[in-house]
Amino acid sequence: MRSRLATRSARLVLAAAIVTALAATTACGPEDPSETGTAAPFESAPSSTPTKGTESGDSGDGKGKTEAPSGGDKSGYGQSCGTNDLDFTVTWEAQPISHYLVTAKAKSGITCYLDVNTPSVSFGSGADGVASPVGQGGEDPIKLSGASVAYSGINVKTTEGEGGKQFEHVIIATAEDDPNPAEVELPDSPTVDKPIVTNWSTKRDEVVPRIV
Repeated sequence: MRSRLATRSARLVLAAAIVTALAATTACGPEDPSETGTAAPFESAPSSTPTKGTESGDSGDGKGKTEAPSGGDKSGYGQSCGTNDLDFTVTWEAQPISHYLVTAKAKSGITCYLDVNTPSVSFGSGADGVASPVGQGGEDPIKLSGASVAYSGINVKTTEGEGGKQFEHVIIATAEDDPNPAEVELPDSPTVDKPIVTNWSTKRDEVVPRIV
């Protein structure tokens, strides 16, 4: 009888010890949250998204915008003449040989330079209507402003016989790649065949077109 009581008492003591150990574990919990499989609270990292530029012109990437200054000293600055900077007239000249005289003048308020010595001249859109330069005359560059003018001479027909086509307008540009050529009315409707054109010059007698 005593043996059974001793055994039972031993079991009760062991059970009490187990309950006490479990209670202590539950109350304190593991010091490392990873032991329970639960991740530590997430802290958001600082945003790496660039901020928008400010009104002062900062772009947010460390590079400020640079704007062209308004006004300021422009001494020594020379603007190339585009075709749309100029007014053109074409007149018929009978002496010393018959030819057409092109006169170019800067539009009001414009000062520019003819830094391409020979105008681009053509009749119609075909390659056979393009005037070939003959290299006469020439000043490089020519400043156009106010009443100053530049001249160029055109011989529309350099062949013998009756070949050629008639045109009422001539196409003039300050350079071959000028995007805004001018279409100028001729004083009559000449027959054009293998035309030639001189360089620009400020002297009319230097732009009488001759085949060299």
